[in-house]
Amino acid sequence: MAGNTKRPKLLELFFVFARVSAITIGGGYVMFPLLKRDVVDSKGWISARELVDCYALGQSVPGIIAINTATLIGYRKRGIAGAIVAAAGMAAPSLAVIILIAAFLTQYFDNVWVQKAFAGVRASVVAMIGMAVLQVGRKSVSSVLKGLLAVGAFLAIVALNTSPVLMIIAGGLLGFLLFRKEASSTPEGGV
Repeated sequence: MAGNTKRPKLLELFFVFARVSAITIGGGYVMFPLLKRDVVDSKGWISARELVDCYALGQSVPGIIAINTATLIGYRKRGIAGAIVAAAGMAAPSLAVIILIAAFLTQYFDNVWVQKAFAGVRASVVAMIGMAVLQVGRKSVSSVLKGLLAVGAFLAIVALNTSPVLMIIAGGLLGFLLFRKEASSTPEGGV
């Protein structure tokens, strides 16, 4: 990963990831557009391609994709301390909200108005996930062959019930075999 040489302060890392986490409902994929805006477009800490790579790696290892991605970016910019601070920033708002919900709101979950509100939130989350898929797709599927691999992987998971873990491993192996020359000829940070 190339990234720029700007070395953010640890508090800046914490607050950027805490802000993204605090204003996002729906998980790591929904956060993608906000992370792109903050860490790529606004701060310039990493390139768009690096963000897609962080997401791919974050999805490929155990754990929560948003925290994994924040950890990778934090490590990239400030080492172990940056990884810890970025992960803590990403986790802090969710932890606070979960504690508040557990303490005060669980008694209202069966309320018809609360259920209707959750139905609206779920519909919005689907739209945000769709937007993240389009943004990641534009960066990742840049040729017919990559498009065929994406469609094939999707069909294998949906129609054949293939394990996503196997598809990630197969995708990594195919990428290594099919795109070695492309990776060596593309300048770092380019898309």
